[in-house]
Order: sequence, then structure tokens, then C-alpha cells
Amino acid sequence: MRKRRRRHIQKQALWQAAVGVLCIAIVLIFAAVLLIRGGGRVHKRNVPVPAANQQTTAATTESPTEPPTEPSIALTFPTYRENAVELQSNNVYCDNMVLVDVTDNTILAYRDAEEQIYPASMTKIMTLLIAAENIEDLDDTFTMTYDIIAPLVAEDASRAGFEEGEVICMKDVLYGIALPSGADATTAAAIYVAGSEEAFVELMNEKAEKLGLKHTHFMNASGLHDENHYSTALDIAMLMTYVMQNDLCREILGTYQYTTAPTEQHPEGILLTSTMYSRMYGDEVTGMKIIAGKTGYTDEAGHALVSYAADTSGREYVAVTAHGKISYWKSIFDTFAIYGLIDGGYEMPDDLHWEEETESSEEPEEGE
Repeated sequence: MRKRRRRHIQKQALWQAAVGVLCIAIVLIFAAVLLIRGGGRVHKRNVPVPAANQQTTAATTESPTEPPTEPSIALTFPTYRENAVELQSNNVYCDNMVLVDVTDNTILAYRDAEEQIYPASMTKIMTLLIAAENIEDLDDTFTMTYDIIAPLVAEDASRAGFEEGEVICMKDVLYGIALPSGADATTAAAIYVAGSEEAFVELMNEKAEKLGLKHTHFMNASGLHDENHYSTALDIAMLMTYVMQNDLCREILGTYQYTTAPTEQHPEGILLTSTMYSRMYGDEVTGMKIIAGKTGYTDEAGHALVSYAADTSGREYVAVTAHGKISYWKSIFDTFAIYGLIDGGYEMPDDLHWEEETESSEEPEEGE
């Protein structure tokens, strides 16, 4: 009995061992089949970086991508035409002048055009440009304050006429800058755009640098006198050509009169009049139409005018007459005279003569 039982146990052990070996064999065969069919999918837990990404990463490591640079807006300054006219004191009154043919970018006439000047309110064409480029909603409003108006009254600066507490839309502010040459409007625009006039002036100087105006530096947004606030007739002419590429600036600088929106302080609005067009019609020169411009005056700067014109063929011109003495009419008449060099000349009206202007002629306000 014992022998028979021992044999039974041994047979059972051998059978269990055989079954175990068979199970292991089946598992190995099944695993091999999976490997063959799956092409090694088990290794996909560590996903390799695609070849294209590997190349990009390597390139970035070796040569970091530099941030995109702003397209250059530097102006190409005009060359002096071979037959350019050098203006003399016996035929013009302003000390600094330039006439540029914008169409072919050449200088047609000049007088100390690259000598440093004080631009006075010709400054405001840059102020207008910076404001126009940075104000997104012309219907947005600004509230005029006592702190803005009081210093301007003390300096006898030209103003658009906005009052303390008056809520004005930014479109009216822009017209207030350009037409009546309002220092209240320039300060309002500066604070609205940059938070302060000082920060706004930084934007003006940055723009001047980008445009390549190497002989121009601003200290304020209105053009009131400062020893470090300067430019040249040629720089101002080139700035004007750039400003006139902005449709809004072109429209505003070419407007004779504009009425602001009604406010509590001005229920009928304020009638703003261009300081340039109040002194000319714009068609005084044969074959020429003055289509935009900005005057300027301080005691130190004298009388000045930057203007933009087109002839009957569509060619465009820019003229600057600066540091005019005795009367503001001098810069106006000098402007007519140099535009007159282009086509047919300019004939002095019977009722206006340079020789008749005297020191008693009415002077504009500072900054006009």
C-alpha cells in the first residue's frame, strides 16, 4: 500500500511539473507573438522626439531666434538739385528756409536750411502725429483741469479755449492742437496718451530718432521756448512729409475751420480756426495750392510756417520759412515767394506790401 501510494504521489508531482512547464512555454510563445506583431510597441512609453523637432531644438540651442525688429521708417533726406536756388536777404525776410519737391525728393530752394532753429509751434505737427498714432477711439473723452490751464494763461500761451472741468472728445483735442495751436489741447493729448507731458515728449523724441531727424530735439509738446528744444528747417520739412502720409493728420492740417462738439461750458461748441488759413486762402501762388500747414511763433523763434502744397500736375511740395522778423506776414509772403519759383512766380497783392509792415504789427500769442 505504501509503495503504491508513493508512486501515486510521484506521478502527481510529475504531472503538475509537466503542466507548469507547459504553461510557461505557452506564455513565452504568446509573448513572442505579441512582439512580432506589435513591432516593439512596448518601447513607445519613452516617446522619441520627431526628427524635425530635434533639428529645430538643436538650431535654437546653437543660434537663439532674435525678436522681430520693427521695420525702418527712417526718412531719405533730399539732395540739392543742381540748379537749386540759394535765397538771399535781398529777396526774402526769413533767415531759415527750404523748399522741397516731395515727388522726386530734391531741394529746390534754401537759405541756411540745416542751421539750428527754434521751431515754436511747428512742433505741434509732431505732437499731432504721436497723438493720432496712439489714440484708438476719437470719441473717447478727456476732462480739462485747472492745473493744465493755469500755467498756460500765465505764460500767455495760445489756447484752443477749453475750460476747467470741460469734458472734450479726443477728436476735438486733435483739432485744437492743429488749428488754433492750442497748448491746452497739446497737454490734454499728452496726458491722455502717455500719462504726462514728460512721457509724451519721450515718444516724440523716439519718433524723431526713428525718422532720422538727427538735428531735432523736443522738450515739450507745444513748442514753447526752451534752449534744448530745437530743429532745422530741413528736419521740419521732412517731418511734415511724413506727417502728411497719415490720413487723419492730413485732413486736420488742411482744415480751415472746425466746430467742437457741444459741452456744458460751450453749448454751441468752439469754432476753431487755422492760424495759417486765417492769413491766406492757399491759392495765392500761380499754379499752386497750399493744402495744409502749421504756423509758429515765439520771441526767440520769430515767425515760422511749415506748409504743404500741390501743383496742377499733382506734384507735391513742402516749404518751411522760419525765424521771420518784424511781422508774421513775412513768413507767409516768403512762403508764397518760394512756391512762386516753381511755376509762374508770385505777384504781391496791391493791398499788402512787405515794406509796409512795421514793429507795431499785431503779434500772435506765444506758441501760435
